[in-house]
Amino acid sequence: MAIKNIVLVHGNFVDGSGWQGVYDHLTADGYRVAVVQNPTLTLGGDVAATHQVLDGLDGPAVLVGHSYGGVVITEAGNHPNAAALAYITAFAPDTGESVSSLIADPPPGAPVPPILPPVNGFLFLDRDKFAASFAADVPEKLAAFMADSQVPTAVEALSGAVTEPAWRSKPSWYLVATDDHMIPPAAQRAMSERAKATVTETPGSHAVYVSRPAVVAAVISQAAQGINDQP
Repeated sequence: MAIKNIVLVHGNFVDGSGWQGVYDHLTADGYRVAVVQNPTLTLGGDVAATHQVLDGLDGPAVLVGHSYGGVVITEAGNHPNAAALAYITAFAPDTGESVSSLIADPPPGAPVPPILPPVNGFLFLDRDKFAASFAADVPEKLAAFMADSQVPTAVEALSGAVTEPAWRSKPSWYLVATDDHMIPPAAQRAMSERAKATVTETPGSHAVYVSRPAVVAAVISQAAQGINDQP
């Protein structure tokens, strides 16, 4: 069955509205697009929110995750309606891995995300460093708005470990953002290689889904078409 459904899963510190540009490109191309508003309180809760959307589809979908959303789709992608995975500068953990474990030992010289100390179990990025680390190629006013409208992320969500990585049984695609200061490009390449993903690279910040929506939409469409072309 041809894939016409796309499900978009956002990452930490943001909500699903950041996908609007990608949504516009995909819907213009005839795809039916759903955006998951995962609460980023626990990995289990975010997987459940994603499953709720997948349950309501009339057929298979490309399941797309940005950043921490990659952890969500890695677990949620075992759902029968998830036919393929698309990682947008995202974490792609293996069994037992979490965001916390993947960022615990950064390589020398790698940028360190400006995550502030937790308050009552929740995390934010330093507002003054948000643009440079997360959205360096986003227009200044929009980057400032993103910094001021951050969604609190629970420490528990970052420590949520994957039990069965869907990329072991589902085909995957990966977009590496080469100017990302949140997830080092070298780490992105390592995770995409491990997942045997079809890889595209583009200049762009961690917020490449906001700054370069056409490029992101093209990778997602490539995933949908790649499944459609399989015998």
